[in-house]
Amino acid sequence: MFPKLLEFSLSDFFSNLFGVKQITIYSYATLIALGTLVAGLYTKWRAKKDLGISNLSNTFFYCIFIAGFVGGKLFYYLQDPILYLHKPSLLLDNFSGGFVFYGSFVVIIPYIIWYLKKHQITVLPMLDIFAITTTIVHAIGRLGCFAAGCCFGSPTDSGFGIIFPTTQNISVHPTQLYEVTLLVSIMLFLMFIKKHQQFKGQVFFIYLILYAFGRGVLELFRGDERGFIIDNLLSHSQFIALCLISVSAYFYYKFKKQINIKPLNT
Repeated sequence: MFPKLLEFSLSDFFSNLFGVKQITIYSYATLIALGTLVAGLYTKWRAKKDLGISNLSNTFFYCIFIAGFVGGKLFYYLQDPILYLHKPSLLLDNFSGGFVFYGSFVVIIPYIIWYLKKHQITVLPMLDIFAITTTIVHAIGRLGCFAAGCCFGSPTDSGFGIIFPTTQNISVHPTQLYEVTLLVSIMLFLMFIKKHQQFKGQVFFIYLILYAFGRGVLELFRGDERGFIIDNLLSHSQFIALCLISVSAYFYYKFKKQINIKPLNT
């Protein structure tokens, strides 16, 4: 694993100026930033190509990044709040790993909907684009998890097992790579669905259902501490996944029924 991408010392002048001697560039943060950049470029391209929208500002994407960072970290801290109350210094370790995807998701989506409505941009078609965008940034981010050695799986004797620095020389499932495979598969399927789309929002709701189901299964292979709603039976992520599947299935059925009432382009 390569948690640190680059590490170097500052000269005495800059060290005295900034009060920092050593600079560390973490692989996790770098890949998150890379994923955000690629996803932002893809979103702008698809919005212009599919919807003729060319006024998505860079500030919009900066705020998405901030919202995702805050939400992901907040949910990560809430997994074990007592630990951070006893050791608040751990709150400063924000760039070496430790995010909860669903935390980012539940903060980002309301912001996106608010922004689109404020600027009078059609919501559901943009959410369809963001569904694919999310798989891009999430897959690249999970590679960052792999590099950082976080979000690893349970012990295994299978040929897929990998030893991480944090697993005490024990071979575990590389659930980060499993999830990358899941996300890329979902992305390709969504691109196929988009070509045969029946109603606005279809791609987004299918994404929510597929990812929630896949994430729920992947949780069975997770080995890191992440918190449970029901001890050793239902994790926080599995509970959120069940909620998302239920809500998404409801809206999918609701909007699908409407295609018999009004055409797709109204």
